[in-house]
Amino acid sequence: MISFQQAQKEVLARVKPVTECEGVSPIHGLGRVLSHPVTAPANVPNHDNSAMDGYALGFDTLQKVGTTSLTVIADLPAGDRITDPVQAGEAIRIMTGAPIPPGCDCVVMQEVVEREGEKITIPSGQNQYQHIRKAGEDIQEGSEVLPAGRRLKPADLGLLTSLGIAEMSVLRRPVVALLSSGNEVIEAGTPIQPGQVYDSNRTTLHTALIALGVDVLDLGVVKDNRAMIERALHRGGEEADAIISTGGVSVGDYDLIKEVLQERGDIHFWKVAMKPGKPQAYGQINNALFFGLPGNPVSGLTVFLTIVRPALLRLMGAQDEPVPLMTMPFRGSLHKKHPRMDFVRAIVHYDPDGPWVETTGAQGSGILTSLSKANAFLVLPEKPLTLKDGDLVNVQRIDYF
Repeated sequence: MISFQQAQKEVLARVKPVTECEGVSPIHGLGRVLSHPVTAPANVPNHDNSAMDGYALGFDTLQKVGTTSLTVIADLPAGDRITDPVQAGEAIRIMTGAPIPPGCDCVVMQEVVEREGEKITIPSGQNQYQHIRKAGEDIQEGSEVLPAGRRLKPADLGLLTSLGIAEMSVLRRPVVALLSSGNEVIEAGTPIQPGQVYDSNRTTLHTALIALGVDVLDLGVVKDNRAMIERALHRGGEEADAIISTGGVSVGDYDLIKEVLQERGDIHFWKVAMKPGKPQAYGQINNALFFGLPGNPVSGLTVFLTIVRPALLRLMGAQDEPVPLMTMPFRGSLHKKHPRMDFVRAIVHYDPDGPWVETTGAQGSGILTSLSKANAFLVLPEKPLTLKDGDLVNVQRIDYF
């Protein structure tokens, strides 16, 4: 049995990112990974513009002491522009976002200006270039805006659109084959018999994969039959970049996934020193990575989030996304007897006095409600320990994923 950290390291070391590229528009770019850096083709904003509703004028026309009287010669809404220079003694009524007219280097906010007809009175105390957003203030032409490997977020896509980019180059989505194994596993909607379970694993993992941004090849439920398992794994190895299975990697008489992999593929079978999720298998079938997850629902999803997801991000060509650990007070009591790293399902609460955390209750690896209620893991070290009220613990938010 190897440590959790070593398992993470070994899995990541065997992942080679996809390299094929395709072009997509920003509106279809959510979650996609940039294949090349994006440099700005122009300044953003592309012109000096007003940060306020007010009056644009030449700073030198203002009196240093007392008030200044000026004549308003035009109104300038956003989207329009004035090309004739503004002269001394003149001002332009300007709206937020409108380009600064020639001859103006100061905007006075409307709240401090007195106006009667076309005459305005401006108090002293103004500053040159105040309330003016300079061209290139946000982004300068030629600068790198987003790096290669960036997994695109909504704000990134808005940023690319603000640069006038209608299409960018992204890495293709990897294909991940997904299957559940076991004679006891049945599809939802089928009448259930004693000893059977509905296939919750495939639902949780399928949706987690879609949220991550990969394409899913659903291989369904595969019974404990060697020929059926061989066919499913062969198809996954031919058509996908990675295969995820749940169940069949323990030490039972019917845990055939492990046996087929040892015969047909390159397999490294590990017991990982973590709870939940000790039985796991990793390897390769043809050109596809293989991730064998435990059959218990909580174990399978926990292993996916902590070990498989980082590996799939690397397969996507995305930058690593380290998950930050927070430290906060624990409420309740907990006695950990085993020496494995423990990912305890927990709820972080935010009070005026600060955050605190408690467990979701019973922590059995088949109790999926414990993970449904959770918004975090307590990450407990590889040693026995006892927690009591007020002890500081390491917390990893699940909704980060």
